[in-house]
Amino acid sequence: MEFDEAHNLFIEQHSQARTGERKGRLLRGHNFAEKLFLQNVWWPLFESLEHLHPEYEIYDWNRKSQFLDFAYLPQNGGRFGIECDGYQSHVKDMDREKFSYALNRDTFLTGMGWRMLHFSFDDIQQRPEVCRMLLQLVLAPYLARKSTGVDILSLSGEKEVLRLAWRLGRAIRPKDVADHFSINFRTARKLLGGLSDKGLLQPIVGGKGIRYYELKAINPDQTW
Repeated sequence: MEFDEAHNLFIEQHSQARTGERKGRLLRGHNFAEKLFLQNVWWPLFESLEHLHPEYEIYDWNRKSQFLDFAYLPQNGGRFGIECDGYQSHVKDMDREKFSYALNRDTFLTGMGWRMLHFSFDDIQQRPEVCRMLLQLVLAPYLARKSTGVDILSLSGEKEVLRLAWRLGRAIRPKDVADHFSINFRTARKLLGGLSDKGLLQPIVGGKGIRYYELKAINPDQTW
């Protein structure tokens, strides 16, 4: 299915399932920036809009209704709020009271178990590869837990291992990969070696061979 067809179906299904202000907000609030985020950032990564909810209603600590640009609510856990922020509306035209409220709202939602992700409209439009890289980084721990090691590795093993390295924030060992993905040591070492060959990891030698791998600076334009 092509993006435009999937997007039209996505909006139609959510519109039919809503009434009142929730439906009105969807029709008014899902505009160019939100569609561009789906087209430039989300769709190239997942080719699906499943478990994604546009203009999702939440409540603050005063039970005041608010709407997130998107909520990502996968079936097996996790709540991610995604906001597409334009400079004019979210920064330049924001007074001190609105600024404080925006910060407090995100802190409150974090306390309620949400993970809030903000992407600027400029990046969505001009540098979507940066947004995709950051979105992958945040979702990687969840994506890594979705399936067994075999399922993940059959799709994009090196990507998943690199995400694990980002999440660990330290040198990564074959044992880390083997334990996390429930695979054998030889397969883990092969995946790390592949990333090293691509210049994404730096092998550190000690004793009789490579002891572990360190992350190199990641170029958002890196292609796979």
